[in-house]
Amino acid sequence: MTKREFVLPLLKLWVRFRRLGEKNTTLILSFVVGLISGLAGVLLKNTLHHFRNLIAGVVPMDSTNALYFGLPAIGILFTILFVRYIVNDDLSHGVTKVLYSISRQGSRIKPHNMISSIIGSILTIGFGGSVGAEAPIAYSGSAIGSNIGKFFRLNYQTRTLLIGCGAAGAIASIFKAPIAGIIFTLEVLMLDLTTASIVPLLISAVTASTVSYFLMGRNVVFAYEVVRPFTLHNIPWFILLGIFSGFVSLYFIRTTFTVERLFKKTRSPYKRWFFGSLVLGILIFIFPPLFGEGYDVLQALLDGRSSYIFHNSPLLQFQDNIWLILTSLFFLVAFKAIASSITNGAGGVGGIFAPALFIGGVSGFFLARILNLFDFINISESNFALVGMAGAMAGIMHAPFMAIFLIAEITGGYALFIPLMITSTIAFLTIMYFEPHSVYTKRLAQRGELITHHKDKAVLTLLSVKKVIERDFIPVRPTETLGNLVKKVSQSKRNIFPVITDDFKFVGVVSLDDIRPVMFDTSQYDAIKVQELMNIPPEIININDHMEDVMKKFEYTKAWNLPVVDGGKYVGFVSKSKIFSVYRNLLIQFSKE
Repeated sequence: MTKREFVLPLLKLWVRFRRLGEKNTTLILSFVVGLISGLAGVLLKNTLHHFRNLIAGVVPMDSTNALYFGLPAIGILFTILFVRYIVNDDLSHGVTKVLYSISRQGSRIKPHNMISSIIGSILTIGFGGSVGAEAPIAYSGSAIGSNIGKFFRLNYQTRTLLIGCGAAGAIASIFKAPIAGIIFTLEVLMLDLTTASIVPLLISAVTASTVSYFLMGRNVVFAYEVVRPFTLHNIPWFILLGIFSGFVSLYFIRTTFTVERLFKKTRSPYKRWFFGSLVLGILIFIFPPLFGEGYDVLQALLDGRSSYIFHNSPLLQFQDNIWLILTSLFFLVAFKAIASSITNGAGGVGGIFAPALFIGGVSGFFLARILNLFDFINISESNFALVGMAGAMAGIMHAPFMAIFLIAEITGGYALFIPLMITSTIAFLTIMYFEPHSVYTKRLAQRGELITHHKDKAVLTLLSVKKVIERDFIPVRPTETLGNLVKKVSQSKRNIFPVITDDFKFVGVVSLDDIRPVMFDTSQYDAIKVQELMNIPPEIININDHMEDVMKKFEYTKAWNLPVVDGGKYVGFVSKSKIFSVYRNLLIQFSKE
């Protein structure tokens, strides 16, 4: 097939789509995005399943096989080589990258992310990396939506909506949970819930989950039937679980960022791989449940088989000791946060979705087992494990609604809906007291690059100093005379003149008001220098300042124009009127339905 034969049908398709109108085009494309992201989710899950079986057939997984504990190192090394020499781009922090693309890159995601994140996560998780596949598939789904939007030359608002459709479809596909997929987009990606967005999100999520049902059957992550339903007298214990989950979430977030900072201190990727893989191998040797995503461990806890945590462990002979079980459960929670952070820090590609479910389930089971030691308490440990998953997700991701509906959907019922609501809400309120931002948004919030549901702040985030700089000011040198300055006044449309040195370093400003008393005194034209007339502005804007900081500078200085510098060198001016004009246009675009 020639290039012309390939491109011409695509051009005809594009023209037909443009004739349908923006609304109809968006609905059709949301179906397409849902279909492709659903297939991507199926591809990832099936490939991981067969890859693990292949690895297990080659390397028997037992405590006497040293190679078993070195498998994650092999997977992370392959991932590093793939990222470094084939992709040549950073694939880490997938959900954070999606949020960044929305706030700083016009909702444009590179085409390779449609598949590269999937490959990277397969290499990492398939060999036993202690992370999850959900964030990479959400990144891939978002990239699918973004690139389809770019192909049809859709505006920023519609591209952002398609990114949300892709993420919703990916999550819906991998969990067979369409409601959770939609809420993930609304809570985590912070897409606005409007009449224009909800229908495309529904179409994508339902389409993707339907594809998943057709190609992967009805089995979901967990198979669990509620045997002991919720009773009112257990409410205090679910409140306690919510508080406990909040502090576990706080530990997870703080640990993740601490380990990440430690790895960033080492510049060599191969040194990071060596030390990370060494520590990860030791952790997996002592606690084999840290190998891989950990869903098999969660299923065992839901089934009441707590002894499974000693599977392939050197501690197997002590599996009936209640205190050793409790100690092991405690360390599983503590070390899962470290193991997942090390996997990513050493060079792996994976998310914290599965680790959040893991530590939530284990911590819920741990708390229930402790409470059941008291004779007057009798609660379902399986139910607590399930509700604990929701509590940890609500805290770590700051997404209580998604946590509630995800657990309800993947377990196929709403018998525990009230305790899910209680624990998730309490966990969210607890973590919010200590951490106002989730594990996904904290990095962006620290840099002022996070878009929120608050429209004013969202528009300010989209604005940058570079977009509002005005450069039609005539500069003068500090050594120039008043006569030269007056000539430039006659040529300028502005009443402010930046004073710069020969190497463009900004030193001050001269305004028309400053020279008005002497500008008509020709006898002073050669006697007075610009440096005698100039003033230091009340504040200076750096070209990399965030717009919230810029607005604060205008607010407390009461200035109408402020100079902009880049490394001390003059760039231009920013005025209130320019900011308000650009802001108004962006707000109209951002709020349009």
